[in-house]
Amino acid sequence: MAGGSGRAAPRIAVLLGGLSAEREVSLSTGRECAKALRVAGYEVVEVDAGRDLPARLIEIQPDVAFNALHGRWGEDGCVQGILEWLGIPYTHSGVLASSLAMDKSRAKDAYRAAGLPVVESRMVHRDAVAAGHVLPAPYVVKPNNEGSSVGVYIVRPGQNAPILSAEMPETVMVETYAPGRELTVSVLGDRALCVTDIITDGWYDYDAKYRPGGSRHEVPANLPTQITEACLDYALRAHRALGCRGLSRTDFRWDETRGLDGLILLETNTQPGMTPTSLSPEQAAHVGISFPDLCRWIVEDASCNR
Repeated sequence: MAGGSGRAAPRIAVLLGGLSAEREVSLSTGRECAKALRVAGYEVVEVDAGRDLPARLIEIQPDVAFNALHGRWGEDGCVQGILEWLGIPYTHSGVLASSLAMDKSRAKDAYRAAGLPVVESRMVHRDAVAAGHVLPAPYVVKPNNEGSSVGVYIVRPGQNAPILSAEMPETVMVETYAPGRELTVSVLGDRALCVTDIITDGWYDYDAKYRPGGSRHEVPANLPTQITEACLDYALRAHRALGCRGLSRTDFRWDETRGLDGLILLETNTQPGMTPTSLSPEQAAHVGISFPDLCRWIVEDASCNR
């Protein structure tokens, strides 16, 4: 972390909001992190990351930028590049790891190279999706570079090929649907924390993630030891395969009828949600790390050249 500013406490610029489809989630994450960092003793400036972000940061002169952005421009390497250019130490993953993790197709290539289990997938033109089934149903259609289940279609057996919304990109990812329980593991530095079982009435979509009562979290998940150990191992290997730093969270589906063969790695989130009841802070609390202490750890881990 940068020092030598002569301030009584390090000045932290919490980057929140931004320009992506996940703006509202980022505002919530950023405000909660800002409160926690003030409790932890830092001077905090909240910065809504608009087009004037470089000028704002030059004016504020923070010791550290706490990246609380979600989605495109915030976790895809773009803002990380700005921070590198300005020489401001920042949190979470660096330019390359952020870009790689946000590109679902290339992230899957990295997982495969690391021997991690993923489903079949391909990148296709949106017109081909509407023209007929690209993969046998059930399958999933989604943008290649969004998070929080934005723009995800599930096509089940017997359904017609989907007509995609106008907001969907020209090229989309189509992947085999992975059935089963929704599991997730956070990695903090070089430590996989624990496994959470995410329980919903239906599919774990945007509303289930962020609407009050949309889901409940079982922490730690009640799983066979083999599955728990595999989830922890796979999450740490995914974090390393992508080159992540700081905090990440890797999501899985587990078909318990197939044992270990039913465990599939979905994706890694380099900017997990960070309210006190979000998945990663819940896992940190389970292993004895309070929310202010988690935010402090993330700040103290900040650097350039990540």
